[in-house]
Amino acid sequence: MRNMLLAMVMVIFWGGVAHAWSGYDQERGADVEIDKGNLVRPGETIEIYDYSDGQYKDVDVEDVRATRYGVEVEVYDGDAGEYRVLEMED
Repeated sequence: MRNMLLAMVMVIFWGGVAHAWSGYDQERGADVEIDKGNLVRPGETIEIYDYSDGQYKDVDVEDVRATRYGVEVEVYDGDAGEYRVLEMED
């Protein structure tokens, strides 16, 4: 399972495709994007674009999990003081 996740991340970030990684925050009902150049792994800080308020935000990656439908990225938004789960397309 972990190797599958690693392979998915490698395809997304090193596959030569130069665009954002699209996803959805189910709890907020908001689309999100992770721009290219962000290293999405636990312990890293990444920048996301949150369509719910039209702002870029720096969040800390807590966990990354492969699911049947894509990849879940759990992040901590320090400005809002909350954890968020981003359901990213694979």
